[in-house]
Amino acid sequence: MAEKNLTALIDMAIEREGEAYTFYMDLTQKTSDPAAKDAILFIADEEKKHKAFLENYRKEAEGGSAKLQLNEVTYYKIAEHEKEPEVSENMARESIFLLAAHRELRAHNFYRELAGAHPDGDPKQMLLKMANEELKHKEKMEYLYTNAAFGQTSGG
Repeated sequence: MAEKNLTALIDMAIEREGEAYTFYMDLTQKTSDPAAKDAILFIADEEKKHKAFLENYRKEAEGGSAKLQLNEVTYYKIAEHEKEPEVSENMARESIFLLAAHRELRAHNFYRELAGAHPDGDPKQMLLKMANEELKHKEKMEYLYTNAAFGQTSGG
């Protein structure tokens, strides 16, 4: 029964990662800014890698050999304090990055909440790993946002 629940969770996560990839690919059409496009294509590729990771994890979990490792991430909480921009045509670079940070925050919260609903074990560890990965993306988007929105001045 636990294996069936794990497979259902992984399937749901695979679907969400596919939706995230599609969202980001669509978002690249909302800006003409090459730097914003490159950053969003990077995140889209990361979502594709997450999907592949989850598909591989599902195979390993079915075979009983799944292993996970978490990495530390800096949680700046910038998106939590900035209003999420609407998707529109010709979005500015900083709006693209802030929108992406908000999306990654929602993905992070989704996986953390799911992990919180599970007892210790493989399903919980897989969900925490995915939450951590989404937080890494949020961190990158917030970094890009702050650099685009608050550029360096000549005074330092």
